[in-house]
Amino acid sequence: MNVSQYMTAKLHTAHPSEGVRQVFFRMREHGVRHLPVVDDNRRLVGFITDRDIRRPDWVDEAIDVAHAYRLDDDLEVADLMTTNVMAVQASDSLKKAVAIFLDRRYGALPVQDKNGELVGILSAIDLVKALSDLLPLAAEE
Repeated sequence: MNVSQYMTAKLHTAHPSEGVRQVFFRMREHGVRHLPVVDDNRRLVGFITDRDIRRPDWVDEAIDVAHAYRLDDDLEVADLMTTNVMAVQASDSLKKAVAIFLDRRYGALPVQDKNGELVGILSAIDLVKALSDLLPLAAEE
């Protein structure tokens, strides 16, 4: 079993110069929590997650979404994104991806082809789908 069998190929991405508010609401619209960040040449330059956008010191006291998240109009994706991004290749084994998820406590990984081009994303939900395929049908009874 390899990454390409379970990754999500329909990608939603962000650009470093985009406003965080715009990207946050795109994530909500598409029901995703992780977005690869790509430059003008569609090369992976970072990763932004809902955790990056959250205000950790306000979570318990948040009145609304605007208070729980850093949605300031002057913040760009480049201000909050992770730049030292670990990615997997589409041809990598799921076992390798799972090891990264467990070791780094990631919720998703960008997926690249052998030329380093972004071709998908592998999320924890994708791994649950793989697990489901491995479980015997008899276990459902």
